[in-house]
Amino acid sequence: MDNVKYEKMMAEHLDQVILIEKVSFPTPWSKNAFDYELNYNDFAHYIVALSDQNQVIGYAGVWVILDEGHITNVAIHPDWRGAGLGYALMLELISRTALLGVERFTLEVRPSNEPARALYQKLGFVEKGRRKQYYTDTNEDAIIMWMNLSTQKYD
Repeated sequence: MDNVKYEKMMAEHLDQVILIEKVSFPTPWSKNAFDYELNYNDFAHYIVALSDQNQVIGYAGVWVILDEGHITNVAIHPDWRGAGLGYALMLELISRTALLGVERFTLEVRPSNEPARALYQKLGFVEKGRRKQYYTDTNEDAIIMWMNLSTQKYD
């Protein structure tokens, strides 16, 4: 992923982020939701992955609360999936938030989202529970996953 750079998500990225969001999730976040995260949520930290043409090809966000990071969303443009960008993007997000003092990360993922589950397991996340009917659009449960940074070794 040498041709990819990572930057803090800014307002000028949002139109491209929304396009990826819409093709990635059954109930996508709105532009206003991302705007709120960027401008009013002091816990929120979002990054984008940019191609060498400065196109947004992925993004990820986390809420930093004391020494915990709650991953809010991760998405990769369909043209870039399967190339390791999700792993690289998550490593970038983890390393940036580790500098802020984050020691543990958590997230929710749909049981049906096997590519995301495989990615999170590769990063060291472990299933710790379920939230019943968490996703209101499909009534699907959420798998709760946790990862302790001190026990991980990344390539």
